[in-house]
Amino acid sequence: MNDLIIIILLGIVEGVTEFLPVSSTGHLILAGALLGLPQADATFDIVIQLGAILAVVVLFWGRFMKVAHGLLARDPAAIRFTRNVLLGFLPSAVAGVIAYKAIKAVLEAPTIGPMVVAISLIVGGVLILLIERLSKTITTRSVEDMPWRTALIIGVVQCLSMIPGVSRSGATIMGALTLGVDRETAAEYSFFLAIPTMMGATTLALYKGRHELGDAHLTAIGIGFVVSFLVALLVIRWFVAFVGKHGFAPFAWYRIIAGSIALIALLAH
Repeated sequence: MNDLIIIILLGIVEGVTEFLPVSSTGHLILAGALLGLPQADATFDIVIQLGAILAVVVLFWGRFMKVAHGLLARDPAAIRFTRNVLLGFLPSAVAGVIAYKAIKAVLEAPTIGPMVVAISLIVGGVLILLIERLSKTITTRSVEDMPWRTALIIGVVQCLSMIPGVSRSGATIMGALTLGVDRETAAEYSFFLAIPTMMGATTLALYKGRHELGDAHLTAIGIGFVVSFLVALLVIRWFVAFVGKHGFAPFAWYRIIAGSIALIALLAH
């Protein structure tokens, strides 16, 4: 029963934080370190993120079907949409294959991982505040209108999220804002970019960890996957509406406060 509660708790943490610029993986690591939970392995952390990604597919299904039909009809807007998502995904795909072992080692390190997360949360929060104030004049208001260079640069910036605590959504959204993309489009692009990125990461994690997977492990992953999916369904729509009104500063302050508390607690231990 305790194991089930832990799995559900981690699934909720993942579903809430995956699309917020606060680092879902970082929160999973801190949950284990500060709440005294068993150290979650990297495969579990990575695969349950796919549950949250599935929520994007469900919520934006109409948009994806429109793009699919547009591709068949060779619609320029649909082609640009697909091009921009693939270009944004490409850098992290290459970096993920190259750096997989190093990333897994940091995620599973009981002492190094939590400390890196705490520091990354604080630094990332400060950067978000600066970018919010210094972001360029808006030049892009839809994923379809995004220049290919902008998509590729955002993809390179996304690679920073391989550092625990940086936040994949935070890196992509802030990268987009600095390149003149408006808030809502930056958030949506981050959602869309998550689909190939996390599908690739999940496939790689399952393949690399296939010899370690038992029935109990697969059951835990399955439960965490479902919980993160259901929670993410509620979070995504709220997030887009929230940033449209309030921007990203509240998340920056949350990162700074949470990271500072975590750092103090870790140093105390």
